[in-house]
Amino acid sequence: MIKNPFNVIILKEENKGNTGSVEFQVICFTNRIRRLTSHLELHKKDFLSQRGLRKILGKRQRLLAYLSKKNRVRYKDLISRLQIRETKTR
Repeated sequence: MIKNPFNVIILKEENKGNTGSVEFQVICFTNRIRRLTSHLELHKKDFLSQRGLRKILGKRQRLLAYLSKKNRVRYKDLISRLQIRETKTR
């Protein structure tokens, strides 16, 4: 079983091992969010997983906010590649 095939593809595509980049971290969080969401569809009363999902969502939101402030072009590219919605601004 391949753990995260999407991460491996992105690693080859990007800087070949730059796992500390904001984009890679957002990709990892997105994969975990999608896995947890599918898990919670089956197990609706798994409250610890719900809490973990909320924590991961918050981390991803903070990273995306940081990236949008630093480099708007990279942010837009990442949002379109991952097919996620843009965060609301206040």
